[in-house]
Amino acid sequence: MRKVLISLARMGWVRAALIVGGMTTAGVAVATAQGPAAPSGVQKVRFGGDRAETRVVIDLDRAAAGKLLSDGASDQRLVLALPNVTISGDLQGSGQGLVKHWLIDEAAGGARLRLELAGKVEVRRRFLLPPGDGATAYRYVIDLKAVDGGAAIPAAPQAAPRLALASAPIKAAPLRLKKVIVIDAGHGGKDSGALGANAFEKDVTLATAKALKTRLEKTGRYQVVLTRETDTFVPLEGRVQIARRADADLFISLHADSGPDVSTRGASVYTLSEKGADRVGLVLDKNDWLMKANLPGRDRAVSQILLDLSQRATKNRSASFAQLLLANVGEETALLRRSHRDAGFFVLLAPDVPAVLLEMGFITNPEDEAFLTNKASRARLVDAVGDSIEAYFSADVRKS
Repeated sequence: MRKVLISLARMGWVRAALIVGGMTTAGVAVATAQGPAAPSGVQKVRFGGDRAETRVVIDLDRAAAGKLLSDGASDQRLVLALPNVTISGDLQGSGQGLVKHWLIDEAAGGARLRLELAGKVEVRRRFLLPPGDGATAYRYVIDLKAVDGGAAIPAAPQAAPRLALASAPIKAAPLRLKKVIVIDAGHGGKDSGALGANAFEKDVTLATAKALKTRLEKTGRYQVVLTRETDTFVPLEGRVQIARRADADLFISLHADSGPDVSTRGASVYTLSEKGADRVGLVLDKNDWLMKANLPGRDRAVSQILLDLSQRATKNRSASFAQLLLANVGEETALLRRSHRDAGFFVLLAPDVPAVLLEMGFITNPEDEAFLTNKASRARLVDAVGDSIEAYFSADVRKS
């Protein structure tokens, strides 16, 4: 981050803003000649077309790039990232034609559009239109077309009418697209973790992860992914990639602490340290959308700026959740004196997924071990974590 700031100072803020404003993903961007650009905002979402072809238009107050994270081929859920685009709370509503419902929520470093599709579709094209022809907003356009085996395609009309776009009201029926939570049960398989008097850490973390999954899924508001569901070994880098492939909204790694003094007890929460953030390259590759420098109009400086913005937003959201987590967990069990800590743990390195590592207590302490291995007390801990997740996301949800 220090190198990025030095580079920005040398090139001047106007030039830096031009770089960020002109960056493109898959060629979709329009540069701006203004000074340092503020994050752009979503004004409204519009739809046009029918069950054969549908156009989605997102009105923005300035130029923005887009990255297609999922085309919906596997689950009929299209996901598009809009880096450096902000919203004030989740926006959602009913769609039209090939789109049943839509939602735009905040993701690390920008906004994310999710479309629940009416059938199998293909994304024919995506592009950005500048203001013009009476339009005052930038328009990010997505054209969808039904494919064989997808939505029912009506007979072609004799004369194709001009595509009429209808604005989708913000306060429409709630869209039931679920937040994605990845729960990482620490250790597993050949890696038993810390050893208590009567239990292995790997068994405590797995039991807690399964209970938390059940707790969250009962609400109907979350899609929960476990990095492991059995006593198996999962490499650290594999755990991070599970979260990124799932397009996770939150990553929680569960652990039990240990120490030479059996009297030491208490829970703590770790978030990523500044030094740890410098290791982000360990979980990214040259083809990652945050690091592509060989696209038209993109250079390494832009990639670094985008990465820095994403990391900064992710760290802030991680810290916010950590505070909620400690407040709730502290109601059920003892906390360490310095309960919010930072470290460069590998599982916290994803630059675009808010993440925490929860040390649920010291398995080498008799009281903490009894608390973590007892089903009833462990359930209270799980409820505390669940309540923290509810509070974390409730701050982002716009009431409809």
